[in-house]
Amino acid sequence: MPGAPEMDKAETLAWLRRISGDLATATIQRLEDTLPWYADMPPARRSAVGLVAQAGISSFIQWYDDPTSTPWIAADIFAAAPRELLRSVSLQQTLQLIRVTVGVTEERVAGKGASIRDAILLYSRDVAFAAADVYARAAEARGLWDARLEALVVDSILTGEADEELPSRIAALGWHGHGEVSVLVGTTPPQFDVDQLRRTARKLGVDVLIGVQGSRLVLVIGRADTSQRDDIEVDLAFLEIAKRLEPGFGAGHLVLGPAVPALVDASQSARAALAGFAVARAWRHAPRPVEADDLLPERALAGDPLAKITLVERIYRPLQTHSADLVLTLWSYLDNGRSLEATARELFVHPNTVRYRLKRVSEVIGWDATGAREALILQTALILGSVGSEATRRRAPARRSAH
Repeated sequence: MPGAPEMDKAETLAWLRRISGDLATATIQRLEDTLPWYADMPPARRSAVGLVAQAGISSFIQWYDDPTSTPWIAADIFAAAPRELLRSVSLQQTLQLIRVTVGVTEERVAGKGASIRDAILLYSRDVAFAAADVYARAAEARGLWDARLEALVVDSILTGEADEELPSRIAALGWHGHGEVSVLVGTTPPQFDVDQLRRTARKLGVDVLIGVQGSRLVLVIGRADTSQRDDIEVDLAFLEIAKRLEPGFGAGHLVLGPAVPALVDASQSARAALAGFAVARAWRHAPRPVEADDLLPERALAGDPLAKITLVERIYRPLQTHSADLVLTLWSYLDNGRSLEATARELFVHPNTVRYRLKRVSEVIGWDATGAREALILQTALILGSVGSEATRRRAPARRSAH
């Protein structure tokens, strides 16, 4: 009877179409009974998941009728649900949905023959692959969108053109940083492994925003919430964090901007880091990484207004406010080649007095004039402070007329 198999399949198809409604109802009930996440969903999303299950049953019947339709029907299953369902239902949950639907269908077709049971297993495999493909494409699209958004946020920070939308964009990126933030600027390596850099940052307990601008690589670093983790070092200084991240950068200088209170203030740190990166080659023995504030003299000479203000506000004015003797002693010490004896002779004091005053200078401003590099920073600050003071400007005409 060559026509019998055809008749059996036709009868099976007719039977499947008759029970499709009951299968959908039984599947929804099984979902509510066995999957807590489904029962906890809002009604609209629960209804959308139900539509996917019903579409799966209907498409199976169509596939059983014509197996060559697999690529189209499997993709159409997920087209039945709204796009936001992909963001609320994970791939794991989707596979659970497929498993429940297949289980209910298998129970109903038990005893109808091995051919239909095998068909269900084959089709469920195709649907599972289709689901994985849908989620993979969604993840790829999300990754591209995240990369563009991250580049936009980093660019806004670097240019200082932040607007009221910056916090929402940062939130959309899933930023986990809190508290202080610092910006690290270096060169992009020939083979840049962004995933490895992010993994290193996570191990250090920080979150990062990464911007690649040609040969320049920029990291915005913020400490993440590590209260639930015991596998990382906490409260590392930003300079130490930069040292750990240093292998992810290319050859050349690496400059760390000063810490700022929050991510929305990161443009201040970025300006300092970029200015330092532009002049870092002027310091022959600059460490890697180097703090932008250690490059204040070079930045000031290059015309960086932020560096000039920082030198005057953090060195010259505190010393001037504290004691005129400290300013005079520091001037004399630097002008005399950092010689205690020559400074003491010029000021008519004992060398120990000079030594004591220099110690007080270090206590007031945090820089030690006895070191060659810090002496350059202090001398630059004194020059800028004196040039900008009202007293200097008033004395200038008198000195010119004396000559």
